[in-house]
This record gives sequence, C-alpha cells and structure tokens, in this order.
Amino acid sequence: MLENIEKYAKEYNIPIMQKEGIEFLTDFIKKNNIKKILEIGTAIGYSAIKMALVNEDVEIVSIERDYERYKEAVKNIKLLNLENRIKLINQDAFNVELDEKFDLIFIDAAKAQSIKFFNKFERNLNYNKYIITDNIKFHGLVGSDEKMSRNLKQLVRKISDYIDFLKNNDKYITTFYDIGDGISISIKR
Repeated sequence: MLENIEKYAKEYNIPIMQKEGIEFLTDFIKKNNIKKILEIGTAIGYSAIKMALVNEDVEIVSIERDYERYKEAVKNIKLLNLENRIKLINQDAFNVELDEKFDLIFIDAAKAQSIKFFNKFERNLNYNKYIITDNIKFHGLVGSDEKMSRNLKQLVRKISDYIDFLKNNDKYITTFYDIGDGISISIKR
C-alpha cells in the first residue's frame, strides 16, 4: 500500500519525505516514545501514515490546505484503517486553533512560512518535547551558489532565515541533520 502512495506522489509530482528522512523521523518517534503529533502539511498522508505505523499508541493531527491532496490523504488513511488515529484538518494552518498539546510538532508545509508555523504552534508543544522541520537543505539549494530564478532565490533566502531563527532561538536547542533533504530537531530548553 505504501508503495502505491510513493508511486502516486512521484507520478503527480507531490513532495513526500525522502526515504532516509522518513526512516530517521520514524526511528526518532520510536526512540523518544512520541505519542501525540501535530503535522503541518499532510500532502497525501504519506508521513502521517508512516508515523502512525510506528506504534499503535501514536495519534496524529495533520493540517492540509490543498483540498485535492487532503481528499487523497483521507482515502489513503482509510485504506490503512488509520482514521481513528490520524485526524485530518482541511484548512490553512494559520486559521487553525488547537488547544491540544503534542510531543512532536512536525513542520513540512510551505517552506517560506516555517518561522510563522513555529511561532504559531509552539504553544501546543508539551514541555521538553520536539519541533522537527523537513527540507532544511531544500534540494541542496540552501547555501549554494547555483543560479536560481528570483522566486526560488527568495524561497531559499526564507529557508536560510529560518535556519538562522532556529540557531538564534534561546528558548530551544536545535540540531541539524544532513539526512534526506535536511532535518532540524528543536527541543525546548
């Protein structure tokens, strides 16, 4: 079933986590006994499904603003009988207000908005828990001298700004990993 989701993502050019990245993330969830996860950026449900399959106790709230991707995620989650553990929200994350607390907040949505996502949802983080962000290297473009379009250059600059934000955030200790497309793990001090 997961192979079908991977194939669909490739066929329709939908970004899902790279194999090394998703393995790193699911191992992290297992090793740190993560039970409640907030995911910002569902896409077609691939990472939510992979995270839910780590352990039967894992519960996920996942936000996706794109209706077509949301519908595909609903279908994929139902096929794996995970709808009782993965709650999907079809809205722009900036319009979502949650009272719940989470052990892990996983940011994998609009890369230019990562600082805003971090600031908005950090209040939903349990004490001494984690915020993980994917695509810190953004296809190797962050920190590269490669020629880019103006829009791509702006996006890469915003990701670089987010990296600086993480490095200079005194409330968190952040570690960067050169795995998949680049992953950061921030833990509240």
